[in-house]
Amino acid sequence: MGSILEMLGLRHRKQALSDVVPYDSETQYPVIRASICTGERVAGFKDKATGHFTEVMLLRSENDERLFKEAYHLDALETEC
Repeated sequence: MGSILEMLGLRHRKQALSDVVPYDSETQYPVIRASICTGERVAGFKDKATGHFTEVMLLRSENDERLFKEAYHLDALETEC
């Protein structure tokens, strides 16, 4: 199985991810959810008011994290367990 961009058929578009899953910095903040049991890491956005997490992509490597940051023009991400 490929990355989320490959699964969506958008392999060569750098901004494709942000086209598919929009991000509103007024109502959401970017976060990585990490499992303490399995070590799985998922990048997404958490709603500031409700706490609802919208999963965007599975992070299997540092490169995946870099792609997520580039797609949404982010400098840093919080990690929560």
